Amino acid sequence: MTAVNRPFIPVARPQVGEREKAAVMEVLESGQLAMGPRTEAFEARFAEYVGARHAIAVNSGTAALIVALQAHGIGPGDEVITTPFSFIATATSIIACGARPVFIDIDPFDLNLDPALVEDAITERTRAILPVHLYGHPARIAELAELAEDFGLALIEDAAQAHGAEHQGRRVGTFGTGCFSFYPTKNMTTGEGGIITTNDDEVARRARIIRSHGQEVRYRHDLFGLNWRMQDLNAAIGLAQLEQLEDWTRARIANAERLSSQLRGVETPRVRPGDRHVFHQYTIRVPSGRDALQQQLHEAGIGTAVHYPIPIHQQPIIRELGFGDVSLPNAEAAAQHVLSLPVHPALSPEDVDYIAETLNRLRP
Repeated sequence: MTAVNRPFIPVARPQVGEREKAAVMEVLESGQLAMGPRTEAFEARFAEYVGARHAIAVNSGTAALIVALQAHGIGPGDEVITTPFSFIATATSIIACGARPVFIDIDPFDLNLDPALVEDAITERTRAILPVHLYGHPARIAELAELAEDFGLALIEDAAQAHGAEHQGRRVGTFGTGCFSFYPTKNMTTGEGGIITTNDDEVARRARIIRSHGQEVRYRHDLFGLNWRMQDLNAAIGLAQLEQLEDWTRARIANAERLSSQLRGVETPRVRPGDRHVFHQYTIRVPSGRDALQQQLHEAGIGTAVHYPIPIHQQPIIRELGFGDVSLPNAEAAAQHVLSLPVHPALSPEDVDYIAETLNRLRP
């Protein structure tokens, strides 16, 4: 099938069907729209899915990061070691708490935070390590957890792209305090929303207080908090999505394997042995001519995206705030070569083959 007579293939497509519609209507008819029983049910189900003792639902992935940081007591004067290669919310959440993001370079293998570089960046002001499980591939989180324990630091996992990802047989979001996003293009969605996972009872207690204006008892405000609450409407969608997440994840992995078996002339995603990559993004590395290839694929009816064209430490606002005066060659090189192809579960085998055939034709 040629591009002339086939529908455009988007790089992402939210999976929303009759289950989600019925769940929303049930909430609307109940009259309980704000945070309530469906949010509690969603928290319980997600905690069980991840394998954590607690899950605290909030209204965005960014909110999850901010609330998690605050629940660990991160504030002005503190430093948080993190990656420069992610969506900017990873860093701005740290800044929103009054703390300083300290960027160290990434591991070229998986483009995640390099544990080998973390120890040298730890100072007397360091309070936490905040890695990202980029594209759905787990960071070397067991090594980072060991470092955090050795130095008495909080470990906060940005798992916004990694629902169901596993490292050494254990799901991400359980090594430290996990922060997930349910933005519409994520592997599952609540429309908008996020969730914090933790095995620490006190962190969970503080997170629940902070997400609701700092109150544990109504109209008594013991901690500084804002309205970060999830609505029951969003939670109802999440419950329906969670039932389907594993099927969708298997489809993503199958699509990724089918692409990798066919593609030539580019570097396909690497998967560390023993890890489960859930392919929020299927991101190749193009040796040269990335931008031209992206335009050619678009003309052929294939959507793509660059995640991410500018490393966080080179973003104008980060430099303006004084956090970007650092050279990180691996992150800077990755930004010049990465290109995400469609891998979502709505793809047919014919779609996947067309993507591979087209790219091979363009990159013989």
